[in-house]
Amino acid sequence: MSLYFATAATAGEAGAGSSLVLVYVVGFIAAVTLGSVAWYNSKRPAGWENKEKPDFVPTVDGEPGEEV
Repeated sequence: MSLYFATAATAGEAGAGSSLVLVYVVGFIAAVTLGSVAWYNSKRPAGWENKEKPDFVPTVDGEPGEEV
């Protein structure tokens, strides 16, 4: 494995590692954001029924005939 990194560094592909880290960071942020939107728009768990959702969370309409 260290041979791969040594070869990549000498071939001028040292930016590949930072690109991979950037992809992971952006993916994590996207997953947390989408998961938060889904959680806030779902039915509330016990104890959270009367809580208001934050202003930054958009309202997602459910399927027709489904109570929101």
